[in-house]
Amino acid sequence: MTFPFVILIIVASIIVFFLFLYFVPVNLWITAIFSNVKVSILDLILMRLRKVPPSVVVNALINGTKAGLSITSNDIETHYLAGGNVNNVIKALISADKANIPLTFKTATAIDLAGRDVFDAVQLSVNPRVIDTPPVSAMAKNGIQLLVKARVTVRANINQLVGGAGEETVLARVGEGIVTNIGSAHDHKSVLENPDQISKTVLNKGLDAGTAFEILSIDIADIDVGENIGAKLQTEQASADLKVAQAKAEERRALAVALEQEMKAKAQEARAKVIEAEAQVPQAMAEAFRNGNLGIMDYYKMKNIQADTDMREAIAKPNQPKKSE
Repeated sequence: MTFPFVILIIVASIIVFFLFLYFVPVNLWITAIFSNVKVSILDLILMRLRKVPPSVVVNALINGTKAGLSITSNDIETHYLAGGNVNNVIKALISADKANIPLTFKTATAIDLAGRDVFDAVQLSVNPRVIDTPPVSAMAKNGIQLLVKARVTVRANINQLVGGAGEETVLARVGEGIVTNIGSAHDHKSVLENPDQISKTVLNKGLDAGTAFEILSIDIADIDVGENIGAKLQTEQASADLKVAQAKAEERRALAVALEQEMKAKAQEARAKVIEAEAQVPQAMAEAFRNGNLGIMDYYKMKNIQADTDMREAIAKPNQPKKSE
């Protein structure tokens, strides 16, 4: 047997040995036996063939068994193949068990597959979280604006984590409750004197319904007095009314000017007709003389009457010059 052939056999043996250890994780099987976890070599080989890391399953079973949890390798494999975080679920179950929080493996895996951090949810059930709301602007009935900041203490509602609304919904509902409460106040001073009334009223509305949280308390952290919105609105309304009145007055003035121009045009037209008629008087008189309808004495009598009329008009209007014949 030549030397290269011996080397080839040794290399092949090493490769076969590591492949055997890969598909048959003896060390994990031994660890499971000493940890009082019932799992067979065949189960570990089948896990490898199903592309499930045996170490993940065995370590999860060991941690769960030591904590007194009742879980099986099939449950862990199913959750892993579904894309879940096995280690996070196991830690959440252990934490919930130690804190006397009712949480089943089925519920924990459902929460994990829903995209929520189930371990963080359990921690939030044990240690409530304080959420600061952004400044909420509200106006009392007297028109004074108030800027309110609140602190909402919440803890996770395990039964509502799947399908329940998040923090944004809680903050929106709290802001809506604050606006409604201040809006119903007759005076902003009453709100400043009793800010706890906002907390009590808003908290009694059951704002956490349908959310993944349970509201423990709502505390008013700060209230600032803003603008006099009522006076501002009245000023803007008065300005708008003034502009409307000015527009209507300008419309009336334009109509009056148009009417005046129309009357002047009619007066000029009437004067033109009078002048035209006066121009026809001498012609008519001459025609009357030729036809014998008007005598010389009648003509002088008419002139005397006209002169008398002009004199009377001059006396009535002394500042105007006498009309020349």
